[in-house]
Amino acid sequence: MSTHPLSTLDPSVDHAIQAIVDGASIESTCTTDLAAGPWDFDIRPGYGPGSSMGDVIPTGAPRQGELPTAYREADEEDLHDRIRAAKETLGDRVVVLGHFYQREEVVRHADYVGDSFQLANAALEHPDAEAIVFCGVHFMAETADLLSRPEQSVILPNLAAGCSMADMADIDQVEDCWEQLADVLGPLDEADADGLVPVIPVTYMNSSAAIKGFVGRHGGIVCTSSNAATVLEWAFARGRRVLFFPDQHLGRNTAKAMGVPLERMPMWNPRRPLGGSSAAQLTDSQVILWHGFCSVHRRFSVDQIETARAEHPDVRVIVHPECPMEVVDAADEAGSTDYIRRAIADATEPTTFAIGTEINLVRRLAAQHPQHEIFCLDPVVCPCSTMYRIHPGYLAWVLEELVAGRVQNRIQVADDVAAPARVALERMLAAKPR
Repeated sequence: MSTHPLSTLDPSVDHAIQAIVDGASIESTCTTDLAAGPWDFDIRPGYGPGSSMGDVIPTGAPRQGELPTAYREADEEDLHDRIRAAKETLGDRVVVLGHFYQREEVVRHADYVGDSFQLANAALEHPDAEAIVFCGVHFMAETADLLSRPEQSVILPNLAAGCSMADMADIDQVEDCWEQLADVLGPLDEADADGLVPVIPVTYMNSSAAIKGFVGRHGGIVCTSSNAATVLEWAFARGRRVLFFPDQHLGRNTAKAMGVPLERMPMWNPRRPLGGSSAAQLTDSQVILWHGFCSVHRRFSVDQIETARAEHPDVRVIVHPECPMEVVDAADEAGSTDYIRRAIADATEPTTFAIGTEINLVRRLAAQHPQHEIFCLDPVVCPCSTMYRIHPGYLAWVLEELVAGRVQNRIQVADDVAAPARVALERMLAAKPR
């Protein structure tokens, strides 16, 4: 049995953090505040313990109301029993979706576990369910609402579970960018002699419904980390260049792998005129990258990869394409959360894996595949701060409220945004990952 601290049969990050706080573990965490219930932080503005100090939450971001005392004080097994009983009572009336990055205590109750692309499809597969409980973050619940039937209720257990990356591109900034690009490139809806328009907007799934609606109105498409290359091919067949937001790293890494030179991928900083580039650079561009990023995946570094290779000469390093380019270049492979999961599942011989993605998924994979040694590149236990806001106490609460006939925390997208956003999402769903 490996002595590496992440090679454990217990996949729970909650348990690991509590052991660190209790002095029972030699691991470290980015903040011991993670051991507290998220309700201790829900009344404060911010993304929660473990978030980057540079992630400033927008004014007016959703906040969660007070969770009843019974759920805050219940222990893990009591909450497990209450969730299980509520689900049994509700039966097919409810479907619970859980993202790969959710804590183990929530994932164990999900009917479907997957990445954003898979869960978007799963939301379509239960047209008869009265409620979809989405254990993820706000933009994911919005997407489920866009894809579900109008009479279905999409519920986010904790309204404070947002996404700092999604918040890095707001609709006003994107509209302003579009106007500035039109000043440089001419009318953006007019095709040239080859039938190509000047710009096709592409937004990552990690964006608000308003941004998805913008993309749908302007002939664009949504992508996920699973199908980003397919989506860029779709966009290049229709436009001279792509405006890619909000994650610069996924855009850069995907386009670079497709042969787009770095000098043709200028950055758009929404706080600067023309995004900080010249008119000539924008005219010569092939992909315009928005100045956004994922705080979780920005924690990974080349130094971590070099340390992993020094300690484990035969290590196989796989990172998420939201990581910075130099990290992706130094790794053996890069791929979506589902790619990482499948790569490990398909390994026929015992293998040492160093993984550059969110810690909840890494620990779960280590527990599911004890024949391998699987550890996170970042030795500090620091889960996604907003995914971590979904606690089993909140899941128990919304499910028991459904049993009582009350819908809490329903996520609804306004009709004027929903219609064009659905167009962009339908294009995404048709762009199957290769």
